[in-house]
Amino acid sequence: MIIDDQHYDIIIVGTGAGGGTLAQKLAPTGKRILILERGTGMALEEQNPAGVDVLKKTKYHASEQWYDQSGEPFSPQTNYAIGGNTKIYGASLMRMRDRDFGAVKYQDGVAPAWPIQYADLEPYYTAAEQLYQVHGDPGKDPTEPTHSSAYPHGAVDHEPLMQPIVEAIAQQGLHPAPLPVSLTRQDDDPTGDAEVFGINPALKYDNVTLQTSAKVVSLHTNPTGTEIKGVQAEIGDQAMLFAGDIVVLACGAVNSAALMLSSANAKHTEGLANSSGQVGRNLMKHQMTMIVERSAANNSGTFPQSVSINDFYWGDGDYEYPMGHIENTGGLLQDIIFAESPPLLSVAAKIMPGAGLKQLAMRSIGWRAQTGVLPNPNNRIYFQNGKLRYEFTPNNIEAHDRLVYRWIEVLKALEKTSKGLQRSGVYPRGEVPIQVVGYQSGTCRMGTDSATSVLDTHCRTHEIDNLYVVDSSFFPSCASVSPALTVMANALRVGEHLIQRLQ
Repeated sequence: MIIDDQHYDIIIVGTGAGGGTLAQKLAPTGKRILILERGTGMALEEQNPAGVDVLKKTKYHASEQWYDQSGEPFSPQTNYAIGGNTKIYGASLMRMRDRDFGAVKYQDGVAPAWPIQYADLEPYYTAAEQLYQVHGDPGKDPTEPTHSSAYPHGAVDHEPLMQPIVEAIAQQGLHPAPLPVSLTRQDDDPTGDAEVFGINPALKYDNVTLQTSAKVVSLHTNPTGTEIKGVQAEIGDQAMLFAGDIVVLACGAVNSAALMLSSANAKHTEGLANSSGQVGRNLMKHQMTMIVERSAANNSGTFPQSVSINDFYWGDGDYEYPMGHIENTGGLLQDIIFAESPPLLSVAAKIMPGAGLKQLAMRSIGWRAQTGVLPNPNNRIYFQNGKLRYEFTPNNIEAHDRLVYRWIEVLKALEKTSKGLQRSGVYPRGEVPIQVVGYQSGTCRMGTDSATSVLDTHCRTHEIDNLYVVDSSFFPSCASVSPALTVMANALRVGEHLIQRLQ
């Protein structure tokens, strides 16, 4: 093993929404910072897909294999590159609703309250929206929490084919609102991601070093197990050991927990910081369904997401429990999650006999229904015989089914009033499968009780003084909106804490 002769003040593992944002926050401190990234740079044409390749299931999958609860292998859709999964996301950046931070009663149980509240995170939500150049309008959504500042940019205009549909939704008595999205407005990189807004600004500082193709395989503690003393990574065919005063994991909710579990030693026999037994447990991922609707005319297949509907977020007159969030997916030729739902295509093909994949996508409009889930300790990742096992059984199923049914009823009504839609009466839909892991959360949850949580309120492990986790692992519950902006905001919050600690 080669030992790096540099000592770093901070080592950050991962460059996505958490790691990239944190690196940007800490870079001006002058502290020596090392960023370790498993992947390399991602070519522009790979970041902004627009073609039939997106409809192929093999795209954007890691070469490694994980194993589901039946022991069957699968290749996860996770992106190892500078910027992580933000290089392939839709860039919709929504705040959690203020009520999401409290105890939320679902039909299947109660989602636990967070140890921080919306007011604690609100300044960092605002800062993250400024950093990621979010375009939006907070005044149109009745569930939108209070903002201390406006979005830095106005809402993205709806695609011409979407505008009459949005108007028809409003005529149904609903409240279609502009979807907050991150955009650079640069032709060479139109989507705002953690490389553009996080890593690239950080690397302008001489005290920041980025090491790519560095797969971190183990964390080594001191003899008492109270501090991380070394970060071991594989770089090419070499094993490298790096030393730092503070180590921050931002590998994603599955990989951060997996790294802690695989780094077990004599003082942490069940995995690092895992005396509670909670590392890897409480895995959460949205109930998510893709719904396809026929448009009246061809579209580009590449238009952006622009509208969200949250009228059913907290339920409706017939159902007292939260149901969830609806948003349009943008053009299906650039929707990566759509590629994971191939049954949609076979059903859609019956509507348009003889049409190819591209033609189907260009005559369709996609919608995404998302419902939060409850934490369950039996939903987890762990190692068995050296293999990463991934066990997840969905909950809040009835709430999600109601949301999908309710939205299809809306679509049926829209077809009678909107010129942008074709009356078909058929709405192909498919659940997003286990392979899609970009929305995962909860495997190292944050809390004030070390017996039932892994991290404290600053996302430091209860048991190891210099080990932090800033990806979505820290979530105590899973709201119905994307976790991306909350991860970014929390990274800025933790960054502020680390700056004070380093002083």
